Amino acid sequence: MSAGHLRSAQFRREREGDWRRLEKIVATVEKRGLRALGGDDLAALPVLYRSTLSSLSVARAISLDRNVLRYLEDLAQRAYLCVYTRRRHLREALAHFFLRGFPRAVRRFRWHVVVATLLLFGAIFAGHFLVQDDPETFHAFVDPAYAQGRGPEASPESLREVIFGRHHVSGAELGRFSLTLFAHNAMLALISFALGFALGIPVFLALMRFGLLIGAFTAIYARHGMGADLCGWLAPHGVTELLAIILASAGGLALSTGLLFPGTERRRTQLARVGRAAGPLAVGAVLMLLISGFLEGVVRQVVVSTPARFLVGGTTLALWIAYFTLAGRGEERSS
Repeated sequence: MSAGHLRSAQFRREREGDWRRLEKIVATVEKRGLRALGGDDLAALPVLYRSTLSSLSVARAISLDRNVLRYLEDLAQRAYLCVYTRRRHLREALAHFFLRGFPRAVRRFRWHVVVATLLLFGAIFAGHFLVQDDPETFHAFVDPAYAQGRGPEASPESLREVIFGRHHVSGAELGRFSLTLFAHNAMLALISFALGFALGIPVFLALMRFGLLIGAFTAIYARHGMGADLCGWLAPHGVTELLAIILASAGGLALSTGLLFPGTERRRTQLARVGRAAGPLAVGAVLMLLISGFLEGVVRQVVVSTPARFLVGGTTLALWIAYFTLAGRGEERSS
């Protein structure tokens, strides 16, 4: 046996007991968390971690066996996560996101939310008045496949059937419809957020396209005296859906401002920092769209009275405003 192998074997033999103990402690933490450790193991964890780092440093310096080096590197990385990061259960992580992370991100980027809101509703009003003045403009904003006959040539009866007709569908069909709507809108929200790095131009175009489409439909229904009924039909799910689109777009606009105005930091660094801060907007928007899909696919089909639909939409709006305004606010003031 060579001198190198003898030296490696002796080095390992002298310290292997501590390594094994650390490995056992780390495995316990990975499976059950720090709370599962006894007092002795909890106190020994940082000591053994520093000892392992020292062993790794020595092993590299004297060029010990490669397997020993790999073992120590892996053990040190696992121990680092146990010592310096706090492992959360899924329930705790979700609670932190919904009660703190998401509403705080909305408040932090409130001016981006305001800008996205103005862009969207500006496009809605523009689409409405343009189609109101020239109904044929409807076809420039709405794809025929999406319109499904609800254009300027549609009769009042067919338009009314869409929003007041009782469609006899099964619960499974409603569920599939909800998932389809969720997938479509979630894709739109994520694209609006992700493309914010392109100077915000795609975000602006997406908001304009979405707003013009909504405005075009409201104009068609308003021509037949059903504008309020259409808004009621949209209200149960539309409040949550529009808010989600606005928040995802606000995140995209935040990315664009971070790129355009990096301050004293490098643009890449600023973009990464803003992306981490605005990320909850995109995640929260997707979860809101899941709720919207349920409301659109189920609640809107069951509640067929316009006043009741407005009541559902108004209640939903009030709840979202209260949530974004108050959630996590107490901890912000105390910190």
